Amino acid sequence: MARHCQVTGAEPGFGHHVSHSHRRTKRRFDPNIQRKTYWVPSLGRRVTLTVSARGIKTIDRRGIDAVVAQLLARGEKL
Repeated sequence: MARHCQVTGAEPGFGHHVSHSHRRTKRRFDPNIQRKTYWVPSLGRRVTLTVSARGIKTIDRRGIDAVVAQLLARGEKL
């Protein structure tokens, strides 16, 4: 599964591990991605989304119908 949130667009960030001696090695900051299934009344079916924790909060705040309408307007496949 790609580490990409369908709602917020969150992707991995890149940086360094910094040790106590201040040596740096590459690392990757992955977003907290979950696969969630929602019932969408406007479509009359369930939709499975790949969303981050912040994306789940956005869906709770705005409602699944509004978020799905935005995704469809963007041309995203559900």
